Order: sequence, then C-alpha cells, then structure tokens
Amino acid sequence: MAVLRVKFTKDKRDKLAQVLWILNWISVVTGAILFSLGIFLKVEINKRWELMAEKDIQYVPNMLIAVGLLACGINFLGGKICYDCVDTTKFLRWKLIMLPYIICTFFFTFCVLVGALMCYGMQSELEDALTMGLSEAMRFYKDTDTPGRCFLKRSMDMLQIEFKCCGNTGFRDWFQIQWISSRYLDTSQKEVVDRLRSNVEGKYLMDGVPFSCCNSNSPRPCIQWQITNSSAHFNYDYQTEELNLWMKGCRQALLDYYNHIMRSIGLTVLITWLFEVMLTGVRYLQTSLENVLRQGDPNCESDGWLLENSFVETARSNLNIIKNLGNAPRAGVQCNECFHALQSILELVKVLGP
Repeated sequence: MAVLRVKFTKDKRDKLAQVLWILNWISVVTGAILFSLGIFLKVEINKRWELMAEKDIQYVPNMLIAVGLLACGINFLGGKICYDCVDTTKFLRWKLIMLPYIICTFFFTFCVLVGALMCYGMQSELEDALTMGLSEAMRFYKDTDTPGRCFLKRSMDMLQIEFKCCGNTGFRDWFQIQWISSRYLDTSQKEVVDRLRSNVEGKYLMDGVPFSCCNSNSPRPCIQWQITNSSAHFNYDYQTEELNLWMKGCRQALLDYYNHIMRSIGLTVLITWLFEVMLTGVRYLQTSLENVLRQGDPNCESDGWLLENSFVETARSNLNIIKNLGNAPRAGVQCNECFHALQSILELVKVLGP
C-alpha cells in the first residue's frame, strides 16, 4: 500500500510543478547566501587566528561553503526539472533521472540539518580555542622583538580597543603575567629589582594593565598603574570607585561576537533545510507523472505518493537490492538496478550536454 497517497488533476500537477520551481530557485538564493556566510565566517576567524589555539574550527565555515555550493547546484537542476515537468512530453527525458535526484536531495537535506546543528554546537570548541589562544597571546605580549611574536602586542591592543574588553576573563589577568619587556626595565633601580625578586619565576609583575584596556568613555584620566593602590592616586578608592577600565574579558567579548554570527548563520541554514524538506513534493510530481504515462492520457487524474509500498516493504526490498549487488559479480547475474542507474547517468549527460 502506498504511503501518503494523494490524487492529482492536471491543474494540480501543473501548480505543483510551478510551486516547486519557485521553491528551487529560492533555495538557489539561500544556497548563495550560505556560501557567502561561509566565506564571511572564514575571513572573520582568520582575522583573529593568532589569538586562537590551534584547534580545528575551520570545519564549520568549510562546511557552509560546501553546502552553499551544493544547494546552488542541486536546486538549479531541480528548478530545471520542475519547469520541464509542466509538459508531460518533456518529463520523459527526466524520467530516469528524477529518482536518483530525489535520493541525492534527501541525503543533502540531512546534511543541511547536520550543518545547522554544527553551527549551534561550535561554541564549546570556540571557547576552548579562545581561552588558550588569548592566554598565549598575553604571555607573549612583551616579545615585540621576537620573530613570529612581534605582531601579538598590536593584535591584543587592537582587540581590546575594538571589542572594549581587557584581558582573557578580566583586567586582573594582566596582574599575573609580565607584559612589559625586560628591555624597558631599569635594573639599576631598587623597585624594579625587588619586583623581579618578589616571585620565584623572576617576573616583573604589577597591578597594571596596557593602555588599550582604558575605557575611553570615562571622564577621569585612565588609571592603568597601581590600580589596587588607593593612596597612589588623588581622590581614588579602589574598593568603591568604578574603575575606568573595560570590565569585560576579551574571551567573552569574542564569544558574544562569534555566537551572534553563528546564530544568524544557523537560522539561515535552518531556513534552507525547511525549503529542502518542502521539496519532497518533487517525489509527488514524479510518481503522479509516471502514473499519467501509464494511463496514456496527459489530462487524466493520477495518484502520487512518497513510497509505493509501506516503510517495512521498502526497507526489505532495498536490503535485497544491496544483497544482490554484492552477489551479482560472483553469480554472474545481471543487475537491473545497475543498468537503470547507468541509464540515468547517460540520460543526464545527454540532457545537460550541448
């Protein structure tokens, strides 16, 4: 017994073909948007790649680029098929191709759904990459004369200014590392020597932050040295006064930025998936037109369905086909399914050829 059987008149078949043609072209546009968003995300990640640990997070933009290109190609072909299927005689040249096309569309739709889930599941990996990457960048902030690290100071400063953030999780992160190069420390001064000897690692640690942590909206001149020493500044109380530094950590600021992008991309992917699911109507168009050909009257009513048999029978028959494909070479038996698949490929080449 056919699954989800629907009866179509000639007008309903024509309207279905027209609606599917429109949906395919909308999907081509959404595929192009996905491709563009994948390129945009790849560029945004590469712009701050030196501030991230070497984790494989490029798979998400690469996936979006691939899905966008596939969506454009598959739906362009689907639009051509649906446009020609308004005329029953033109359907004949697509007859052998439609079933492989529907199967490919089904798997592609599944891949689009997986891609949407990947967009929403990227946050934890991105957070780990930013946590380790920013810690490394801060540690090498002072190494402006070391090849391969000389750009990290500028990258961190530009990041803190652009995203209005400070440190990894907050401004106190700068208290735990030496961010001033030893070239600019006067070791003849007792204060410098005492600070270098104050910890077992011999680092020059202080309660200060780089200038890029200063809040430009604060009415008071920036206090970036001796932040925790209230007596070092006039009319200043570290415990009660609002500091004129950026309070948000750069990891959270970047996470918010990338999550906003990923949510927008994920929504676009879900919309693309919704359109692809709606294109299951191509199966109805195919089966109804095949029944028209069996009856021989292009204006007659015909039945369309998703599956000709029940789910169990369809699964059993497909399993038998797979078994026969494995046994045919040994038994020397011809496989009709292989012949039809080859016919479909040849027909596609003939149609798409000059």
